[in-house]
Amino acid sequence: MRFVDEAEIRVEAGDGGSGTATFRREKYIPMGGPDGGDGGDGGSVYLVATDNVNTLADFRYHSVHKAERGQRGMGGNCTGRKGEDLYISVPPGSLVYESNTEEKIGDLINAGDTLLVAKGGFHGLGNTRFKSSVNRTPQQFSKGKPGEQRILKLELMVIADVGLLGMPNAGKSSLIRSVSSAKPKVADYPFTTLHPNLGVVRVDDLRSFVIADIPGVIEGAAEGAGLGLQFLKHLSRTGLLLHMVDVQPYESLDTPVEAAKKITHEIEKWSDDLAGKPRWLVLNKIDRLMDDEVSAHCKAIVDELAWKGPVFEISALKKEGTQGLMYAIMDFLDQQRQEKSSEQE
Repeated sequence: MRFVDEAEIRVEAGDGGSGTATFRREKYIPMGGPDGGDGGDGGSVYLVATDNVNTLADFRYHSVHKAERGQRGMGGNCTGRKGEDLYISVPPGSLVYESNTEEKIGDLINAGDTLLVAKGGFHGLGNTRFKSSVNRTPQQFSKGKPGEQRILKLELMVIADVGLLGMPNAGKSSLIRSVSSAKPKVADYPFTTLHPNLGVVRVDDLRSFVIADIPGVIEGAAEGAGLGLQFLKHLSRTGLLLHMVDVQPYESLDTPVEAAKKITHEIEKWSDDLAGKPRWLVLNKIDRLMDDEVSAHCKAIVDELAWKGPVFEISALKKEGTQGLMYAIMDFLDQQRQEKSSEQE
């Protein structure tokens, strides 16, 4: 299924059912009286985060969603049936905005999260409600209120613990293929990744984490160049960024240091929150270097960048150094979770 991370839909709650004006004629009650029942409330529209939905693609073909209207009231003081509520399944990680005002309505992070997006109309009143000591035979009744109608913008932000960041062809897809069961496309040309890919990395029987691969970021991504801007938002929920750098790029005008600096510059322009996330430097494709050159070559890159955080030297293709990197990530995430749990307590 084609990955879609933005969609616009129209939701329409059901109108409330109108009341009715009827009168009873019963044996032994000579004067009778009003017995018009109330209408039923209109159905509301809810969004529900569901695990078995992982894209917004369906909303491209089904963009209008209507809840059921309330039933009209009936004689004998019978109330009309309430309209059925409508529940729309969306992927976990969906953000919901009012399309016209860009106001954020809610955030459905976990499976089971539910959000009311359009409230059903209130029911109308039957003529029984209008009976009084001075109005024994009321003819009036009220109509049901219209249900809310909205145009919503849905935006999906994938849920992952670790995000891969880097220039096109830095080896992000190769890494996710080598450490998980995900099989994103890998080729010897840039922009082979056109949408985010998620992979589950299982380090042992009890511990695992989710890693996200997004399309490569190029210079000018913060202003809309390439695919980077469209998908950088998917990294905002991650707890750790892996900044991948090709130590010896083919046919590239940028040195590894220049490429790394461009990525850093783009994420700083795009979001302070993203730039402030923990970020590790991963020097990839060391298999292209002679064994006795790896240490000096990588050290030169680190020194020129003046990198202060953790550094890992790997070959995603050959799976060299990847196991140690995954264990280090797992330990880091466990520590993050423990600290978060302590803060909540």
